[in-house]
Amino acid sequence: MEKISDNLTLHNGVKIPGLGFGVWQISPMHTAKYVKTAIKAGYRNIDTAEGYMNEKGVGEGVRQAMEEYGLKREDIFVSTKLWNDNRGYDRAMKALRFL
Repeated sequence: MEKISDNLTLHNGVKIPGLGFGVWQISPMHTAKYVKTAIKAGYRNIDTAEGYMNEKGVGEGVRQAMEEYGLKREDIFVSTKLWNDNRGYDRAMKALRFL
């Protein structure tokens, strides 16, 4: 299993893989399978959003990949975006707890 590299360094020093696997328009029924396949192929950055309504499958795919391929949670970077009506600190924190 080869890792796709070329990391980007964020302002706080955290390194994030520059190439991510996007799950936009993947049906919730297939998301876990495709995320697991992407991780097997070397992706370590999974890009999702609340509005895609498939984040549960993203989590399941990450869990399956970690278990099957011997990865740790810190090996995989999941980026997500909140829906527009969840702006502001309180709404954002409430939405993140729901995820």
